[in-house]
Amino acid sequence: MTGGDVRPMQGAALWITALALAFGTFMQVLDTTIANVSLPTIAGNLGASTDQATWVITSFTVANGIGVPLTGWLMNRYGVVRVFVISVLAFTFASLLCGLAWNLQSLVFFRALQGAVSGPMIPGTQALMLSIFPQTRRATALGIWSITTLVAPICGPLLGGYISDNWHWGWIFLINVPVGLLVGIVCWNMLRARETAMRRLPVDAVGLALLILWAGALQVVLDTGKTAGWWDSPHIVVLAIVAAVGFAAFLIWELTEEHPIVDLALFRSRNFALGTIVFCLGNGIFFANMILMPLWLQTQLGYTATWAGLVSAPTGMVAVLLTPIAAGLMARTDPRLVASISFAAAAVSYFLRAGLTNDASFMAIATPLMVQGIASASFFIALVIIVLDGLPQARIPDASGLANFARIIASGFAASIVTALWDRREAVHQSHLAEATSVYAPQFNAALSALRHLGLGEGAAREAMTHGMVGQAYLLASLDIFTLSAWACIGLIGLVWLCRRPHSGAAMPAAD
Repeated sequence: MTGGDVRPMQGAALWITALALAFGTFMQVLDTTIANVSLPTIAGNLGASTDQATWVITSFTVANGIGVPLTGWLMNRYGVVRVFVISVLAFTFASLLCGLAWNLQSLVFFRALQGAVSGPMIPGTQALMLSIFPQTRRATALGIWSITTLVAPICGPLLGGYISDNWHWGWIFLINVPVGLLVGIVCWNMLRARETAMRRLPVDAVGLALLILWAGALQVVLDTGKTAGWWDSPHIVVLAIVAAVGFAAFLIWELTEEHPIVDLALFRSRNFALGTIVFCLGNGIFFANMILMPLWLQTQLGYTATWAGLVSAPTGMVAVLLTPIAAGLMARTDPRLVASISFAAAAVSYFLRAGLTNDASFMAIATPLMVQGIASASFFIALVIIVLDGLPQARIPDASGLANFARIIASGFAASIVTALWDRREAVHQSHLAEATSVYAPQFNAALSALRHLGLGEGAAREAMTHGMVGQAYLLASLDIFTLSAWACIGLIGLVWLCRRPHSGAAMPAAD
């Protein structure tokens, strides 16, 4: 950082500022997971289906991903402190609007706004945290930052579940308001004298517009394709063409622009190209299953939002405990090996989930998520080292931003794909089960007879059979996705080993 007071802070001022910055990161990361377990509640309250409610997550994720590439230009143009504080306050205002949303359309719009304005929050926190600590204590600074990124995903499902079950769902967003105001006020008062130097730099407005065009069009295709009938719908076909043409135009423009918003030349590096692909696919699989599990538990197994959150908590708890060990391994072990262990643990977790049944106990469901925590503890650290290996120090900020931009966008797409795939596989399995339980099948008639002997009328008995068939179809659909996820993780192990072995002491900034 240059400009303003660049001396490290000391005493109470240091820790008050560090705590405020940590809460800034906590809020942003929390809001990527807090709505996961609340989707059925939000959908029911706003009169929408659960797959429509998925827009609440994907709109935030994609808008956040689009906003990330602008961060570097904004901070150079207006200063890190000013951009960070404005981002926090804008995020807080958008959270207020989300909590006051009156229908699904307004909530999705406000969530997109929330995601877009939050782009500078995590990079700003990293830069400011490193500037206020002495050089000898930068490990402490990054440690504080990293812990908040691991604890927030634990608190998200727990907090979101409790609020949804006991208060109005809007409070999952309104709780940001007092925290955001406090963070903004403290950081401005403590850091405004440390503002960085500002430079007038050109902004790639055409590249940004093309990015918004193709990413937005593709997200709408993924989110609405199922209900619109996919390729039978003219507007889905048009949007798909817009996404494809927009993406091609974006690539051509960015490769020829002098000051591109996304530096695609970085993909000439073998480790950056392959590592970013693995980064996106691995995180997409993880994020998709984070969406699927609470949906399945609440819509089919009768879990409340609170208990669905409790099931998800072991992943983050194990990750918090093991992250220091994983970080220590990096100094002595090939990061490709650590990444392979991460994907192997994830595969085991998904294979264990593929053995679940509709009457599985809480521990039977939670145990695979504990194993997932092993994967989460080492995934980000190992992949960031691989992605940034061999790049000049001056290009690392751009490379880190581009990799995380791609990861965030991939997460939004993965959330849409998994919900569409879940419903499609359920329809296939229900069709097969319907054939097996035809009125001409002796087993079906025997089951109906047994239900009638228990006191159910003809209509109630048939309804119970149908309900059970739908539940079984969704179970089989979930097991299909868990199995596919496991094999995909095994495939990613092979892709990891196509990367070069990273050099010793490769740069390792924290991943957001």
